[in-house]
Amino acid sequence: MDTSTGKADHKVLDRLFTRIDGLRDEVVGLTKALVRIPTVNPPGEFYADCARLIGERLRSKGFAVEYPRATDERADSDKYPRINVVARVEGQGVGPCVHFNSHIDVVEAGRGWSVDPWAGELKEGRIYGRGTCDMKGGLATSMIAVEAILMDGIEFPGAFEISATADEESGGWAGVGWLAKRGYFAKSRVDHVIIPEPLNQDCVCLGHRGVWWAEVESLGRVAHGSMPSLGVNAIRGMGAFLHKVEQKLYPQLNKRQTAMPVIPEGARHSTLNFNSIHGGQIEPDNDYDRAPSPVVADSCRLILDRRYLIEEDLQAVKDEIVGLLEEVRRELPEFQYRIRDLLEFAPNMTDAHDPVVRALDGAVQEVFGKPARHVVSPGTYDQKHVQRIGHLSSCVAYGPGILELAHQPDEYVVIDDMIRSAKVMAAASLALKRLISF
Repeated sequence: MDTSTGKADHKVLDRLFTRIDGLRDEVVGLTKALVRIPTVNPPGEFYADCARLIGERLRSKGFAVEYPRATDERADSDKYPRINVVARVEGQGVGPCVHFNSHIDVVEAGRGWSVDPWAGELKEGRIYGRGTCDMKGGLATSMIAVEAILMDGIEFPGAFEISATADEESGGWAGVGWLAKRGYFAKSRVDHVIIPEPLNQDCVCLGHRGVWWAEVESLGRVAHGSMPSLGVNAIRGMGAFLHKVEQKLYPQLNKRQTAMPVIPEGARHSTLNFNSIHGGQIEPDNDYDRAPSPVVADSCRLILDRRYLIEEDLQAVKDEIVGLLEEVRRELPEFQYRIRDLLEFAPNMTDAHDPVVRALDGAVQEVFGKPARHVVSPGTYDQKHVQRIGHLSSCVAYGPGILELAHQPDEYVVIDDMIRSAKVMAAASLALKRLISF
Protein backbone atom coordinates (compact mmCIF):
# COMPACT_ATOMS: atom_id res chain seq x y z
CA MET A 1 0.00 0.00 0.00
CA ASP A 2 1.41 3.34 -1.04
CA THR A 3 0.33 5.61 1.83
CA SER A 4 2.11 8.62 0.33
CA THR A 5 -0.30 8.74 -2.60
CA GLY A 6 -3.23 7.11 -0.86
CA LYS A 7 -3.68 4.70 -3.77
CA ALA A 8 -4.74 1.17 -3.00
CA ASP A 9 -2.25 -1.63 -3.43
CA HIS A 10 -4.75 -4.26 -4.54
CA LYS A 11 -2.49 -6.94 -3.16
CA VAL A 12 -3.20 -5.53 0.30
CA LEU A 13 -6.96 -5.50 -0.32
CA ASP A 14 -6.81 -8.98 -1.82
CA ARG A 15 -4.95 -10.23 1.25
CA LEU A 16 -7.45 -8.54 3.58
CA PHE A 17 -10.39 -9.95 1.66
CA THR A 18 -8.85 -13.41 1.75
CA ARG A 19 -8.50 -13.10 5.50
CA ILE A 20 -12.18 -12.14 5.81
CA ASP A 21 -13.11 -15.19 3.70
CA GLY A 22 -11.13 -17.27 6.20
CA LEU A 23 -13.17 -15.82 9.08
CA ARG A 24 -16.43 -17.26 7.74
CA ASP A 25 -16.78 -19.70 10.64
CA GLU A 26 -16.05 -16.85 13.07
CA VAL A 27 -18.83 -14.63 11.73
CA VAL A 28 -21.27 -17.56 11.74
CA GLY A 29 -20.36 -18.59 15.27
CA LEU A 30 -20.56 -15.03 16.59
CA THR A 31 -23.93 -14.39 14.95
CA LYS A 32 -25.36 -17.62 16.35
CA ALA A 33 -24.07 -16.78 19.83
CA LEU A 34 -25.66 -13.33 19.70
CA VAL A 35 -29.01 -14.66 18.48
CA ARG A 36 -29.12 -17.24 21.26
CA ILE A 37 -29.27 -14.41 23.81
CA PRO A 38 -32.96 -13.34 23.61
CA THR A 39 -32.56 -9.58 24.12
CA VAL A 40 -36.26 -8.89 23.65
CA ASN A 41 -37.41 -5.28 23.97
CA PRO A 42 -39.75 -4.66 25.65
CA PRO A 43 -38.96 -5.34 28.41
CA GLY A 44 -35.20 -5.35 27.64
CA GLU A 45 -34.07 -8.81 28.61
CA PHE A 46 -30.49 -10.11 28.85
CA TYR A 47 -28.80 -6.90 27.73
CA ALA A 48 -25.96 -7.43 30.20
CA ASP A 49 -25.30 -10.97 28.92
CA CYS A 50 -25.14 -9.80 25.32
CA ALA A 51 -22.98 -6.77 26.12
CA ARG A 52 -20.52 -8.94 28.07
CA LEU A 53 -20.23 -11.46 25.24
CA ILE A 54 -19.37 -8.64 22.82
CA GLY A 55 -17.08 -6.81 25.22
CA GLU A 56 -15.10 -9.86 26.27
CA ARG A 57 -14.48 -10.83 22.67
CA LEU A 58 -13.31 -7.34 21.73
CA ARG A 59 -11.14 -7.04 24.82
CA SER A 60 -9.37 -10.21 23.74
CA LYS A 61 -8.64 -8.52 20.39
CA GLY A 62 -6.96 -5.52 22.02
CA PHE A 63 -9.88 -3.13 22.54
CA ALA A 64 -10.41 -1.06 25.67
CA VAL A 65 -13.98 -1.81 26.75
CA GLU A 66 -16.54 -0.07 28.92
CA TYR A 67 -20.17 -0.82 29.78
CA PRO A 68 -22.09 2.45 30.20
CA ARG A 69 -25.48 1.94 31.86
CA ALA A 70 -28.28 4.45 31.30
CA THR A 71 -29.27 4.52 34.96
CA ASP A 72 -31.17 7.79 34.69
CA GLU A 73 -33.41 6.66 31.83
CA ARG A 74 -36.99 5.69 32.67
CA ALA A 75 -36.64 2.26 31.04
CA ASP A 76 -33.67 1.30 33.23
CA SER A 77 -34.25 -0.87 36.30
CA ASP A 78 -32.30 -3.40 38.32
CA LYS A 79 -34.39 -6.15 36.72
CA TYR A 80 -33.88 -4.80 33.19
CA PRO A 81 -30.71 -2.67 33.25
CA ARG A 82 -30.03 -0.61 30.12
CA ILE A 83 -26.42 -1.65 29.59
CA ASN A 84 -24.44 -0.64 26.52
CA VAL A 85 -20.94 -1.63 25.44
CA VAL A 86 -18.40 0.70 23.82
CA ALA A 87 -15.01 -0.62 22.68
CA ARG A 88 -12.08 1.37 21.26
CA VAL A 89 -8.74 0.40 19.77
CA GLU A 90 -6.11 3.03 19.05
CA GLY A 91 -3.89 3.08 15.99
CA GLN A 92 -0.61 4.80 15.30
CA GLY A 93 -0.69 8.58 15.56
CA VAL A 94 -3.39 11.14 14.97
CA GLY A 95 -6.20 10.28 12.60
CA PRO A 96 -9.93 9.83 12.25
CA CYS A 97 -12.06 7.53 14.40
CA VAL A 98 -14.37 5.22 12.48
CA HIS A 99 -17.23 4.00 14.67
CA PHE A 100 -19.51 1.04 13.99
CA ASN A 101 -22.74 1.14 15.99
CA SER A 102 -25.30 -1.65 16.27
CA HIS A 103 -28.25 -2.22 18.57
CA ILE A 104 -28.53 -5.41 20.59
CA ASP A 105 -32.28 -5.36 21.28
CA VAL A 106 -34.72 -7.31 19.15
CA VAL A 107 -38.50 -7.37 18.89
CA GLU A 108 -40.55 -10.30 20.18
CA ALA A 109 -40.45 -13.47 18.10
CA GLY A 110 -44.21 -13.57 17.53
CA ARG A 111 -46.02 -16.38 15.77
CA GLY A 112 -45.50 -18.15 12.47
CA TRP A 113 -41.97 -19.52 12.82
CA SER A 114 -40.99 -22.83 11.23
CA VAL A 115 -37.72 -22.88 13.23
CA ASP A 116 -36.76 -22.05 16.81
CA PRO A 117 -36.35 -18.24 16.76
CA TRP A 118 -33.63 -18.41 19.42
CA ALA A 119 -31.55 -21.33 18.15
CA GLY A 120 -29.54 -19.62 15.42
CA GLU A 121 -30.21 -22.52 13.10
CA LEU A 122 -27.89 -22.82 10.10
CA LYS A 123 -29.23 -24.20 6.83
CA GLU A 124 -28.69 -23.59 3.14
CA GLY A 125 -26.18 -20.82 3.70
CA ARG A 126 -28.44 -18.85 6.03
CA ILE A 127 -28.61 -18.28 9.79
CA TYR A 128 -32.19 -18.19 11.06
CA GLY A 129 -33.46 -16.53 14.21
CA ARG A 130 -34.86 -13.35 15.68
CA GLY A 131 -32.33 -10.60 15.21
CA THR A 132 -30.20 -12.32 12.55
CA CYS A 133 -31.19 -9.68 10.01
CA ASP A 134 -32.08 -6.82 12.37
CA MET A 135 -29.30 -6.49 13.34
CA LYS A 136 -27.07 -9.01 15.10
CA GLY A 137 -25.78 -10.25 11.77
CA GLY A 138 -24.66 -6.71 10.98
CA LEU A 139 -23.08 -6.34 14.42
CA ALA A 140 -21.07 -9.54 13.94
CA THR A 141 -20.08 -8.42 10.44
CA SER A 142 -18.69 -5.08 11.66
CA MET A 143 -16.73 -6.81 14.42
CA ILE A 144 -15.18 -9.26 11.97
CA ALA A 145 -14.34 -6.44 9.53
CA VAL A 146 -12.33 -4.53 12.13
CA GLU A 147 -10.80 -7.69 13.60
CA ALA A 148 -9.56 -8.65 10.13
CA ILE A 149 -7.73 -5.30 9.80
CA LEU A 150 -6.09 -5.85 13.18
CA MET A 151 -5.17 -9.46 12.41
CA ASP A 152 -3.64 -8.44 9.09
CA GLY A 153 -1.29 -6.03 10.85
CA ILE A 154 -2.38 -3.02 8.82
CA GLU A 155 -1.15 0.10 10.55
CA PHE A 156 -3.75 2.84 10.75
CA PRO A 157 -3.97 6.34 12.23
CA GLY A 158 -6.67 7.31 14.70
CA ALA A 159 -8.96 4.69 16.17
CA PHE A 160 -11.75 2.22 15.61
CA GLU A 161 -14.76 2.04 17.87
CA ILE A 162 -17.48 -0.58 18.05
CA SER A 163 -20.59 -0.03 20.13
CA ALA A 164 -23.57 -2.26 20.83
CA THR A 165 -26.45 -0.36 22.33
CA ALA A 166 -29.83 -0.68 23.97
CA ASP A 167 -33.43 0.09 23.09
CA GLU A 168 -33.17 1.12 19.43
CA GLU A 169 -36.46 -0.64 18.76
CA SER A 170 -38.21 1.64 21.28
CA GLY A 171 -36.53 4.92 20.33
CA GLY A 172 -32.90 4.45 21.38
CA TRP A 173 -33.03 6.88 24.32
CA ALA A 174 -31.22 4.50 26.69
CA GLY A 175 -28.72 3.57 23.99
CA VAL A 176 -27.31 5.89 21.35
CA GLY A 177 -29.41 8.81 22.57
CA TRP A 178 -28.02 8.47 26.09
CA LEU A 179 -24.45 8.01 24.85
CA ALA A 180 -24.71 10.98 22.50
CA LYS A 181 -25.78 13.26 25.35
CA ARG A 182 -22.59 12.23 27.16
CA GLY A 183 -20.21 12.96 24.31
CA TYR A 184 -19.63 9.46 22.94
CA PHE A 185 -20.52 10.70 19.45
CA ALA A 186 -18.95 14.15 19.75
CA LYS A 187 -16.77 15.36 16.87
CA SER A 188 -13.83 15.53 19.26
CA ARG A 189 -14.04 11.76 19.67
CA VAL A 190 -15.62 10.28 16.52
CA ASP A 191 -15.36 11.32 12.86
CA HIS A 192 -17.51 8.82 10.97
CA VAL A 193 -20.29 6.43 12.02
CA ILE A 194 -21.53 3.39 10.11
CA ILE A 195 -24.65 1.66 11.41
CA PRO A 196 -24.98 -1.90 10.02
CA GLU A 197 -28.78 -1.90 9.73
CA PRO A 198 -30.22 -4.40 7.20
CA LEU A 199 -30.77 -2.21 4.17
CA ASN A 200 -29.39 -4.58 1.53
CA GLN A 201 -25.71 -5.29 0.99
CA ASP A 202 -25.15 -3.18 -2.13
CA CYS A 203 -26.96 -0.09 -0.81
CA VAL A 204 -25.78 2.88 1.24
CA CYS A 205 -28.60 4.27 3.37
CA LEU A 206 -28.44 8.04 3.70
CA GLY A 207 -31.22 8.54 6.25
CA HIS A 208 -34.85 7.88 7.08
CA ARG A 209 -38.40 9.20 6.95
CA GLY A 210 -39.89 11.10 9.86
CA VAL A 211 -42.02 9.46 12.54
CA TRP A 212 -44.76 10.57 14.90
CA TRP A 213 -46.28 8.16 17.41
CA ALA A 214 -49.31 9.25 19.39
CA GLU A 215 -51.97 7.81 21.65
CA VAL A 216 -55.55 8.75 20.82
CA GLU A 217 -58.15 8.01 23.47
CA SER A 218 -61.87 8.35 22.96
CA LEU A 219 -63.80 8.94 26.17
CA GLY A 220 -67.27 7.65 26.97
CA ARG A 221 -69.55 7.16 29.93
CA VAL A 222 -70.06 3.83 31.65
CA ALA A 223 -73.55 2.30 31.88
CA HIS A 224 -75.18 -1.12 32.01
CA GLY A 225 -74.70 -3.07 28.78
CA SER A 226 -78.41 -3.80 28.54
CA MET A 227 -79.17 -0.07 28.59
CA PRO A 228 -76.48 1.45 26.35
CA SER A 229 -78.54 4.56 25.72
CA LEU A 230 -77.75 5.62 29.28
CA GLY A 231 -74.03 5.68 28.55
CA VAL A 232 -71.64 6.78 25.83
CA ASN A 233 -69.71 4.02 24.11
CA ALA A 234 -66.09 5.07 23.53
CA ILE A 235 -65.53 2.22 21.08
CA ARG A 236 -68.20 3.58 18.76
CA GLY A 237 -66.60 7.00 18.95
CA MET A 238 -63.23 5.52 17.99
CA GLY A 239 -64.95 3.64 15.18
CA ALA A 240 -66.28 6.92 13.81
CA PHE A 241 -62.77 8.37 13.85
CA LEU A 242 -61.33 5.31 12.11
CA HIS A 243 -64.01 5.55 9.45
CA LYS A 244 -62.96 9.11 8.68
CA VAL A 245 -59.31 8.06 8.47
CA GLU A 246 -60.24 5.35 5.97
CA GLN A 247 -62.47 7.61 3.90
CA LYS A 248 -60.50 10.86 3.98
CA LEU A 249 -56.90 10.53 5.17
CA TYR A 250 -55.65 7.32 3.58
CA PRO A 251 -56.52 8.46 0.03
CA GLN A 252 -54.58 11.69 0.65
CA LEU A 253 -51.54 9.85 2.05
CA ASN A 254 -51.42 7.53 -0.95
CA LYS A 255 -51.08 10.54 -3.26
CA ARG A 256 -48.04 11.97 -1.45
CA GLN A 257 -44.70 10.76 -2.75
CA THR A 258 -41.22 11.83 -1.72
CA ALA A 259 -38.14 12.64 -3.74
CA MET A 260 -36.12 10.73 -1.11
CA PRO A 261 -35.01 7.30 -2.43
CA VAL A 262 -37.00 5.40 0.20
CA ILE A 263 -37.18 1.61 -0.04
CA PRO A 264 -39.30 -0.42 -0.51
CA GLU A 265 -41.37 1.37 -3.14
CA GLY A 266 -44.53 1.34 -1.02
CA ALA A 267 -42.77 3.47 1.59
CA ARG A 268 -42.15 6.30 -0.89
CA HIS A 269 -45.58 7.51 0.22
CA SER A 270 -46.77 8.91 3.52
CA THR A 271 -48.01 6.06 5.71
CA LEU A 272 -50.13 5.56 8.81
CA ASN A 273 -50.30 2.35 10.83
CA PHE A 274 -52.38 1.60 13.89
CA ASN A 275 -50.00 -0.26 16.20
CA SER A 276 -52.63 -1.28 18.74
CA ILE A 277 -56.16 -0.61 19.92
CA HIS A 278 -57.98 -1.48 23.10
CA GLY A 279 -61.43 -0.53 24.30
CA GLY A 280 -63.54 -1.37 27.30
CA GLN A 281 -62.65 -3.75 30.08
CA ILE A 282 -59.24 -5.31 30.57
CA GLU A 283 -59.21 -8.72 28.92
CA PRO A 284 -58.45 -11.64 31.26
CA ASP A 285 -55.23 -13.51 30.55
CA ASN A 286 -55.72 -17.07 29.31
CA ASP A 287 -59.16 -17.30 30.91
CA TYR A 288 -61.48 -18.15 28.07
CA ASP A 289 -64.33 -19.26 30.32
CA ARG A 290 -64.73 -15.90 32.03
CA ALA A 291 -67.13 -13.53 30.30
CA PRO A 292 -66.80 -9.77 30.77
CA SER A 293 -69.40 -7.92 32.80
CA PRO A 294 -72.07 -6.01 30.83
CA VAL A 295 -70.88 -2.43 30.78
CA VAL A 296 -70.63 0.29 28.17
CA ALA A 297 -66.98 1.04 27.34
CA ASP A 298 -65.92 4.39 28.72
CA SER A 299 -62.48 4.39 27.09
CA CYS A 300 -60.89 3.26 23.86
CA ARG A 301 -57.19 3.83 23.23
CA LEU A 302 -55.34 3.64 19.93
CA ILE A 303 -51.61 3.96 19.19
CA LEU A 304 -50.89 5.43 15.78
CA ASP A 305 -47.61 5.31 13.89
CA ARG A 306 -47.39 8.04 11.28
CA ARG A 307 -44.36 8.03 8.95
CA TYR A 308 -43.98 11.31 7.14
CA LEU A 309 -41.87 12.69 4.31
CA ILE A 310 -39.17 15.32 4.20
CA GLU A 311 -41.59 17.40 2.12
CA GLU A 312 -44.19 17.39 4.94
CA ASP A 313 -44.40 19.54 8.05
CA LEU A 314 -44.82 17.77 11.40
CA GLN A 315 -47.37 20.24 12.74
CA ALA A 316 -49.48 19.80 9.61
CA VAL A 317 -49.23 16.02 10.07
CA LYS A 318 -50.58 16.34 13.62
CA ASP A 319 -53.27 18.82 12.56
CA GLU A 320 -54.69 16.30 10.06
CA ILE A 321 -55.41 13.83 12.86
CA VAL A 322 -56.79 16.46 15.20
CA GLY A 323 -58.96 17.80 12.38
CA LEU A 324 -60.63 14.41 11.91
CA LEU A 325 -61.19 14.05 15.65
CA GLU A 326 -62.80 17.48 15.68
CA GLU A 327 -65.09 16.47 12.80
CA VAL A 328 -66.29 13.50 14.85
CA ARG A 329 -66.85 15.76 17.86
CA ARG A 330 -69.00 18.11 15.82
CA GLU A 331 -71.07 15.24 14.42
CA LEU A 332 -71.37 13.35 17.72
CA PRO A 333 -71.83 15.92 20.49
CA GLU A 334 -71.14 13.39 23.25
CA PHE A 335 -67.82 12.33 21.71
CA GLN A 336 -64.76 13.42 23.67
CA TYR A 337 -61.13 12.63 23.05
CA ARG A 338 -57.61 13.33 24.16
CA ILE A 339 -54.36 12.90 22.27
CA ARG A 340 -50.86 12.45 23.63
CA ASP A 341 -47.53 12.59 21.79
CA LEU A 342 -45.37 9.54 22.39
CA LEU A 343 -42.42 9.98 20.04
CA GLU A 344 -41.38 12.17 17.15
CA PHE A 345 -38.29 12.39 14.93
CA ALA A 346 -37.86 14.51 11.85
CA PRO A 347 -36.73 13.03 8.51
CA ASN A 348 -33.01 13.27 7.78
CA MET A 349 -30.64 12.50 4.93
CA THR A 350 -26.83 12.68 4.87
CA ASP A 351 -25.25 14.48 1.93
CA ALA A 352 -24.33 12.02 -0.81
CA HIS A 353 -20.89 13.68 -1.05
CA ASP A 354 -20.03 13.11 2.61
CA PRO A 355 -16.74 11.21 3.10
CA VAL A 356 -18.44 8.20 4.70
CA VAL A 357 -20.80 7.89 1.72
CA ARG A 358 -17.97 8.21 -0.80
CA ALA A 359 -15.89 5.61 1.04
CA LEU A 360 -18.75 3.11 1.13
CA ASP A 361 -19.58 3.84 -2.52
CA GLY A 362 -16.01 3.01 -3.51
CA ALA A 363 -15.94 -0.13 -1.39
CA VAL A 364 -19.23 -1.41 -2.82
CA GLN A 365 -17.86 -0.85 -6.33
CA GLU A 366 -14.68 -2.71 -5.36
CA VAL A 367 -16.49 -5.71 -3.85
CA PHE A 368 -19.57 -5.99 -6.07
CA GLY A 369 -18.23 -4.56 -9.32
CA LYS A 370 -21.14 -2.13 -9.65
CA PRO A 371 -22.10 1.27 -8.21
CA ALA A 372 -23.74 1.44 -4.83
CA ARG A 373 -27.40 2.39 -4.71
CA HIS A 374 -28.29 5.27 -2.39
CA VAL A 375 -31.46 4.58 -0.40
CA VAL A 376 -33.45 5.94 2.53
CA SER A 377 -34.95 3.78 5.26
CA PRO A 378 -38.74 3.65 5.69
CA GLY A 379 -38.25 3.61 9.48
CA THR A 380 -35.99 5.55 11.78
CA TYR A 381 -32.82 4.18 13.32
CA ASP A 382 -30.13 5.57 15.59
CA GLN A 383 -28.65 7.92 12.98
CA LYS A 384 -31.19 10.42 14.34
CA HIS A 385 -29.40 10.60 17.70
CA VAL A 386 -25.89 10.73 16.22
CA GLN A 387 -26.80 13.69 14.05
CA ARG A 388 -29.23 15.65 16.26
CA ILE A 389 -27.69 15.12 19.69
CA GLY A 390 -24.09 14.34 18.75
CA HIS A 391 -24.12 16.94 15.93
CA LEU A 392 -22.08 14.50 13.85
CA SER A 393 -23.30 14.59 10.26
CA SER A 394 -20.98 11.92 8.82
CA CYS A 395 -23.26 8.99 9.62
CA VAL A 396 -25.07 6.47 7.42
CA ALA A 397 -26.36 2.93 7.55
CA TYR A 398 -24.71 0.08 5.69
CA GLY A 399 -24.96 -3.60 6.43
CA PRO A 400 -25.99 -7.08 5.34
CA GLY A 401 -29.54 -8.28 5.59
CA ILE A 402 -32.69 -8.02 3.50
CA LEU A 403 -34.80 -5.12 4.70
CA GLU A 404 -38.14 -6.86 4.21
CA LEU A 405 -37.13 -9.68 6.61
CA ALA A 406 -36.85 -7.37 9.63
CA HIS A 407 -39.37 -8.27 12.38
CA GLN A 408 -40.74 -11.16 10.28
CA PRO A 409 -41.12 -14.82 11.27
CA ASP A 410 -38.31 -17.02 9.93
CA GLU A 411 -36.00 -14.00 9.86
CA TYR A 412 -32.56 -14.88 8.48
CA VAL A 413 -29.28 -13.46 7.25
CA VAL A 414 -27.31 -14.88 4.32
CA ILE A 415 -23.75 -15.81 5.28
CA ASP A 416 -22.27 -14.79 1.92
CA ASP A 417 -23.91 -11.39 2.35
CA MET A 418 -22.16 -10.93 5.70
CA ILE A 419 -18.79 -11.84 4.21
CA ARG A 420 -19.21 -9.41 1.31
CA SER A 421 -20.42 -6.69 3.65
CA ALA A 422 -17.45 -7.25 5.96
CA LYS A 423 -15.18 -6.62 2.97
CA VAL A 424 -17.05 -3.40 2.17
CA MET A 425 -16.80 -2.22 5.78
CA ALA A 426 -13.09 -3.02 5.99
CA ALA A 427 -12.25 -1.35 2.67
CA ALA A 428 -14.36 1.72 3.46
CA SER A 429 -12.62 2.03 6.83
CA LEU A 430 -9.20 2.10 5.17
CA ALA A 431 -10.45 4.72 2.71
CA LEU A 432 -11.78 6.90 5.54
CA LYS A 433 -8.36 6.69 7.15
CA ARG A 434 -6.86 7.74 3.79
CA LEU A 435 -4.81 4.58 3.51
CA ILE A 436 -6.43 3.80 0.15
CA SER A 437 -8.62 5.56 -2.38
CA PHE A 438 -10.92 4.13 -4.99
